[in-house]
Amino acid sequence: MLRSNLLTIATAAVCIGATGALIDRSDRPQPAPAPRAMVAAKLTVKPAVQAPRPAPAPAPVRAPQPVALQAARAVLNGVGVESGAEKTRVDVALDALGKRVRRQSHPKALRMAFQAYYAYKAENPGKVRKPYLYYVDYGLDNRTPRGYVFDMESLKVVDGPFTVAHGRGSASPTAGRPTRFSNRQGSNATSLGLYLAQETYGFSGTSSGQRYTSVGLRLQGLSGKYNSSARARGVVAHGAPYVTRDRAGRSEGCPAMEQGRARTLLPKIARGGLVFLFSPLDRTWMQEDRWANASVGKSTSRRG
Repeated sequence: MLRSNLLTIATAAVCIGATGALIDRSDRPQPAPAPRAMVAAKLTVKPAVQAPRPAPAPAPVRAPQPVALQAARAVLNGVGVESGAEKTRVDVALDALGKRVRRQSHPKALRMAFQAYYAYKAENPGKVRKPYLYYVDYGLDNRTPRGYVFDMESLKVVDGPFTVAHGRGSASPTAGRPTRFSNRQGSNATSLGLYLAQETYGFSGTSSGQRYTSVGLRLQGLSGKYNSSARARGVVAHGAPYVTRDRAGRSEGCPAMEQGRARTLLPKIARGGLVFLFSPLDRTWMQEDRWANASVGKSTSRRG
């Protein structure tokens, strides 16, 4: 039964119970008035001795509540009217982790990431085998630490913030913030949305004409036309020498991080974690991403 229907029934029950209480009181027999002769006699008789002080009146006995009122109170308690409104899992996560995120490029950035995580996990519990979420806010520039890894079970920050690369197809060499996003093969651009972390492997790449190796993490795009080609394009999370503590260079569309950090974090996220790449500069994606705009169920936590 809907919460609003329960409240309507409870309110009606309260009204009925109150009416019943009034009727009960009106039907009770009233003490008969004393006869006039007796009253007159009492007025003419002179007391021989001082009248004793009247005994203190007994404490009033609280009448039991009508059954209807008791039932109404039980209904109201059952739907949580007296104990506060329930929080969603997203609200609980935002309360715990939001204060740990130094900057957000948009008020909905972190909320959309958590909505995507919980919505996908609810529909695919067998695929989300680890509680980790790798989150990047590409609305911030490449000199601003914009990456985090969250433990969505304990609601703690595993690592972050740290610098993360964006695709060279998403911005010019002099621009620090990506403005173009693509799912197209050969675009070398960042693709926004939700990803499932798959297996790790030995990654090799080139930076400033020099070959390097690192750990790589393959990604499966989950946000439809916005990142479905990620695995075919070779978009992976990996470590890279062009990402330092103070600045991130450009990749071929990969959310690359520092090499040492990649060796620690990527195996942890692999085979069952989730990745969410956000930017407020693609309004269409913000409105259409299925997971980022999904409705998420209630938590057991309550607001008092």
